[in-house]
Amino acid sequence: MRIETSRFGSVEVDEARTIRFTKGLLGFPGYTDYVLLEAGDESYFWWLQSTQSPELAFVVTDPSLFVPTYRVPVREPQLDDLGAGSPDEVQVFVIVNKRDGMLTGNLQGPLVVSVHQRLGEQLVLSDRRFTTRVPLMELAGKVRAASA
Repeated sequence: MRIETSRFGSVEVDEARTIRFTKGLLGFPGYTDYVLLEAGDESYFWWLQSTQSPELAFVVTDPSLFVPTYRVPVREPQLDDLGAGSPDEVQVFVIVNKRDGMLTGNLQGPLVVSVHQRLGEQLVLSDRRFTTRVPLMELAGKVRAASA
């Protein structure tokens, strides 16, 4: 299927790669279908692009690449909702933001996606160790200037 994006123009994507967030994402309940677009060949980041709105996309990453101790307690009912048989069948992402020359991750609201069913859910963790702005990495001056 072909989708329109505000960042990459018209993009052909495999419809089977669509991820459905049946409840939407926090603040965007009406947008349920997304695809992951690679930000670069060797990047640790992806664009979670809405298939319903060209302007709606989020930079996401695998939080374990930056915070090795980070774990998301996915409960049995959540696994059932995602059609996953075990925690090994889900992939966790976090939304990334750029703030004051730093990339931060929303570790309080991770996105949990079943690998096989392509269903996702944004959780809200009560663990106070993780906030919505956990520093992931500092941007180099050159990158900051290019993206500002």
